[in-house]
Amino acid sequence: MHSQHLSATPILNFQHESIQELIFARSWQSLDTYNKIGAAYGFVKDEVLFGYNRSDDISASEVLADGYGQCNTKGNLLMALLRALDIPCRFHGFTIDQQLQKGAIPGYVFWLAPKYIIHSWVEVYYEGKWLNLEGFILDNTYLTAIQQRFSDVKQSFCGYGIATPCLAQPETEWRGSDTYIQKEGIHDDFGLYDSPDDFYAQHGTNLSGLKRWLYQNLIRHLINRNVQRLRAASGSEPTRSHLKDGCKS
Repeated sequence: MHSQHLSATPILNFQHESIQELIFARSWQSLDTYNKIGAAYGFVKDEVLFGYNRSDDISASEVLADGYGQCNTKGNLLMALLRALDIPCRFHGFTIDQQLQKGAIPGYVFWLAPKYIIHSWVEVYYEGKWLNLEGFILDNTYLTAIQQRFSDVKQSFCGYGIATPCLAQPETEWRGSDTYIQKEGIHDDFGLYDSPDDFYAQHGTNLSGLKRWLYQNLIRHLINRNVQRLRAASGSEPTRSHLKDGCKS
């Protein structure tokens, strides 16, 4: 029934040695379904740090080697791990408003971001239904730093890679139900795909030409440096100017 949601692809290359070694070292295959999902989810969420890779359509093994990723690339790795554990999963494609990235992407390079940025989450088949997994994008250290930076904001928040109705308690932990961290910033819904490969073959990635070259070779490194600074500066005073901008237009 779910063969197309269990197969390997060039992006979901779960047969790669590094992915198989990870699963073996963690003994994930011996877990029940709930804890298999939780183990893969927790690893991608917190042990693969929030950051920006060279492209959205890189393989899961490259994301694992990088040790960091964002919505699309961390999703590639999560899907590969789930399929390696015989858990059916599929890709749901969207765009999000660029305002969601303010703060994470420094203002001096924000011109590079398209108005609506390609976004995705993973849908996993569990106990007879499909669940939406999006809350894995931000590692807990980064999310906690932003929560502390804006400790006076308890409810709706948009920026720094977050778009949630409740900054104080976003639905990011695996408990057998949907998880979200950027859902409130969604603009376009491209629907369901069996794999990220199918989606990118149809829609492409966020950047092309000179902008893509600049992003890959210079700008993403500046963005990652900013993300690292934010992650480390959990005690810094908040700056609230970005909150004037909503996530949707």
